[in-house]
Amino acid sequence: MTEKTITFNEAETRRGFDFGKAFRQYGTFAIFVLLILLAQSQSDAFLTERNVMNVLRQMSGIGVMAIGMLFVILTRGIDLSVGSIAALGSVTTALMVQDFPMPVALGIVIGTGAICGLISGIFIAFFRLPAFVITLAMMTGARGFALILSNGQPITLGAPGKALQTFGTSFTLGVPNPALLMIALFALAFLVLNFSRFGRLVKAIGSNEEAVRLSGISVSWYVLAVYVISGALAALAGVLVTSRSGVGSASVGSGNELDVIAAVVIGGASLMGGRGGVLNTFIGVLILGVIGNIMNLAGVPGYHQQVYLGVIIVVAVLIQNGTSFIRR
Repeated sequence: MTEKTITFNEAETRRGFDFGKAFRQYGTFAIFVLLILLAQSQSDAFLTERNVMNVLRQMSGIGVMAIGMLFVILTRGIDLSVGSIAALGSVTTALMVQDFPMPVALGIVIGTGAICGLISGIFIAFFRLPAFVITLAMMTGARGFALILSNGQPITLGAPGKALQTFGTSFTLGVPNPALLMIALFALAFLVLNFSRFGRLVKAIGSNEEAVRLSGISVSWYVLAVYVISGALAALAGVLVTSRSGVGSASVGSGNELDVIAAVVIGGASLMGGRGGVLNTFIGVLILGVIGNIMNLAGVPGYHQQVYLGVIIVVAVLIQNGTSFIRR
């Protein structure tokens, strides 16, 4: 009788450890550590303070957009318009600071991004149209509107935007201000996703939308909300890019859709919705930054980097789905 009990308990313990779940939770962090070790072995300049801060500054815009993308992907959606909305945010920033006080100008810019997300969200949430198609249309429209506003030319911030440019190029406690803002937004997103009703329902919608709908929750409003959040954060990312360069340009964010989706997927979020975390997404952003930095230090041409990034996305998705075959 005792032997049977012990055997049963041992079997329960073995079944209690899920290798696939453990990999999904900690695999991203393990990959990040391995990449750091690899990068440092390839170049002594990698872990210097200047290089680390440079990576954080460069990835701040991608990181801010990745937060919004995570919320969208958790609902089983996709937002291909983030790079174009960032461009619109960049151009709008350069224009608005000329005529309005800085807080008002930034409010208009972020509001513009939110409106772009609102338009996409209405068609997706209430008309039930495919997110891929709608956000693809918004990607084209937002970029075109940015080109119209700027006449296809870069717009300098000038003296009215000096405070914004100072913010984008300065440090606080030794960390670039754009990176600090990104980290603060990740912390806020962590609290919202893990400790609020909104965050729990966003995850639930991605896991089983019909069950949430049958429980009396208005799913459409939550889906609409995540696209508004994504649009607002994309416009804010455009502000950060402009604050660093001092120029508003319609070319900002070109191709960033790929980078943002890659960061979220590498962070372990499921494109089928319902699974993903803020901390892992943050690490996914850092992984992208480290990979890009490694290739830059190694002198890999920019076009080749895009090829490698595409391969990385495929591998990440394969690993993500492959863990479902790892049994207890």
